[in-house]
Amino acid sequence: MTAHPRGENPGSPAADPAAPPVPPDGPGAGPDAVGGSAGPDAPPPPAGTDSAEPAAEHAAEADESAAEAAEAGSPGEADGSDGTASGSDGSGGAGSDTEGGAGDGGGGAGAGVSEAEAELAAQRELRERIERRKAERGGPIASGTKLSGRAADLLAAVRAVESGEKPAVTFPESPAPVAAPRRVAPPPVAPPRAPVAPPVRAPRVAAPETVAAVRAVLAEGGAPEALAARVANALGETAGELLREDPWRLLAVPGVRPEQADGFARALLGAACVPGDARRTDALVVWLLERAALQGHTALDAAAVRAALAERSVPDPDEAVRHAVAEGAVLVFHDEDEDEGPEETDGEAEAVGADDGKSPVLLGLDRYAMAEESLADGLARLARSGPDPRWAQARPQELARAVAAQGLVVHTGGEAARAEPVALVEAARGAGLRAALAVHSENGRRRLGPEVDAVTVAALLSGAAGPGRDEDGAFALDLLVVLDAPQLDVETAAMLVESVPDGCRLVLSGDPHVLPSAGAGRVFGDLLAARVCPQVASRTPDPGPVGELVSGIGVGELLQVEAPGREVVIVPVRDAGEAVHRTVQLVADSVPRALGVPVEQTQVITVGHGGSAGTRALNAALKQRLNPGPGRFGGFDPGDRVAYAEAPGRTLQGTVVSADAQGLHLDCEGRPERVVVPKERVESLVRHGWALTAHQAAGVRWPAAVAVLPGDAVAGLSRAWVYTAFSRGERHLSVVHGADQALARAVAEPPGADRVTRLRGLLEAVPEPVEE
Repeated sequence: MTAHPRGENPGSPAADPAAPPVPPDGPGAGPDAVGGSAGPDAPPPPAGTDSAEPAAEHAAEADESAAEAAEAGSPGEADGSDGTASGSDGSGGAGSDTEGGAGDGGGGAGAGVSEAEAELAAQRELRERIERRKAERGGPIASGTKLSGRAADLLAAVRAVESGEKPAVTFPESPAPVAAPRRVAPPPVAPPRAPVAPPVRAPRVAAPETVAAVRAVLAEGGAPEALAARVANALGETAGELLREDPWRLLAVPGVRPEQADGFARALLGAACVPGDARRTDALVVWLLERAALQGHTALDAAAVRAALAERSVPDPDEAVRHAVAEGAVLVFHDEDEDEGPEETDGEAEAVGADDGKSPVLLGLDRYAMAEESLADGLARLARSGPDPRWAQARPQELARAVAAQGLVVHTGGEAARAEPVALVEAARGAGLRAALAVHSENGRRRLGPEVDAVTVAALLSGAAGPGRDEDGAFALDLLVVLDAPQLDVETAAMLVESVPDGCRLVLSGDPHVLPSAGAGRVFGDLLAARVCPQVASRTPDPGPVGELVSGIGVGELLQVEAPGREVVIVPVRDAGEAVHRTVQLVADSVPRALGVPVEQTQVITVGHGGSAGTRALNAALKQRLNPGPGRFGGFDPGDRVAYAEAPGRTLQGTVVSADAQGLHLDCEGRPERVVVPKERVESLVRHGWALTAHQAAGVRWPAAVAVLPGDAVAGLSRAWVYTAFSRGERHLSVVHGADQALARAVAEPPGADRVTRLRGLLEAVPEPVEE
């Protein structure tokens, strides 16, 4: 491996494509923690978590802002959700910094029910239909013998999303939206679809009397009354009574931290509030697992949970875990004993109290346990599909042979390798077969070109695009190819695989070196590791200096590359303040002037939201330079570049057009109509988007990318992070480099088991298919 000395530029004699060197007395900044660093009062994450993971960027940031709220005496003002600003991938609310999801199901797209809400309702109905179809099939594949009846009853709720608090966002009078060119969606080419979506149900809104009852209890406990609507939505019609009986139910509201719930409980219970209260310990166990899900885990080692409980003054962590399991608050798994059949609940509660020296006992939440069990079941069903001679003559030959042999195939490769599964889809369509191509984002559709008929995974699942479904709720397809498969979280993947009918071939294609999904799970990585289906590795390398640099990073080498056209440029900086200054200079001046890439086609990528060179600081500086204004629309002005958390784990890029009584009007990529975000949801769902984190940028590419590596963010660097950030530029990559040798160390360090999941073990229990 060849590592660059600090400031050395591989392939370019200058540190900047066009700009003169920065004066030696460039702006400075203090070493604030970035990305994976938690706030001053936040405890360390449970053992087994990785502070550089999707949520590392999220959960730690949520902890930081929540701790600030606690210092101000306002429990729950900071919330654990984001995407642009919503909870990784499942949690929700306002004002926190977890990326990748929407706390309340996403903002509305115009009047009525939003597309995200329609998708969630359609998925609930679809899962019920799928379960009926599976029950009618003879001899289903045995899976999930460790789940309790309560978990099975919750199958239809795996995509439940909590409503968020209405932030204090007001818009001054604004002129009516000005007509602007609208993007026109390509005409659908898919075959006619069957009727899909049931009537859409609007998100639950608590009755005024329920909110009033909750507000009274909150006031009595000294908590902000502004939480009342969110608590009522989370706990239901009897929320006031439940909260009075169990004050720690306040932790069910995303963003509320244990110390805030403890203060609320002390105010209500007085001397009866003790650290070992079973109500408190049950709530803490669930909170720990929810927080772990923000970091990508679908389960946690019971020992790690006990250790985290001890850090929060629980006097008997063993008993606390046993009680949580016995009460059904969490599930316990002994995956090494899957073939021995289910155990009694009491036995499991006893067994989880202490380690037996064997493989670890895992604890998990119902929704992720159900998703992994369902996904393993569906993948096993497809993996056992027999040969299909219809694919024997298709192209490309190697991939077609694998598809002909088995119903489930994994295809790996970089950006250039996407052409291979695309060619397979075209060959299938040419042979008269029903084939669909799905991608992670609208940006991914654009990169395929206008001649390629593709849909997003979200549109395919919701029925907004694609082939439609048959009478059983399954896709009317013979072949489904999913690009950007590493971005599938476990819940989305479960819904997708369950929708693939018997006899259909499924190809999951993606780059195994990129960061995993913003949501919980490690679907693509677990499937690769389990080796239960054919794996076809592309031999097509990504072209140019950027492709060469990224290919080296993928195998742990930081190479010097020749870049005669300034395709790769390293910009050395001394501190975070200088990093912000040089980043603005690159985006606004150097890259457009030297390379001809417009400002709007250059994306800044950094390690986290917080810190002196995180997305907040960079977006503030970029807005000041590129679109200065007072932020009169809830912090935004017309022309601002934004990232909008449409739904959990799905972020759209757009531009602010205007605002009115309906909300903030956005022009978003791939949407022919403007998106309207209700003003009460702007704070929780919309962020400025000139700078993103690597997890927000995964699955998306731009003509030019600027990766920012300040010295105070080295703890958040990993090989996967570097690979993802550096591969986002199609034509050009600038690296604002202040991490010294930490960059080379991060690239050289082998990837570890960064997420705790059960999917690999479930898949490895599937018998290997017989090869021809």
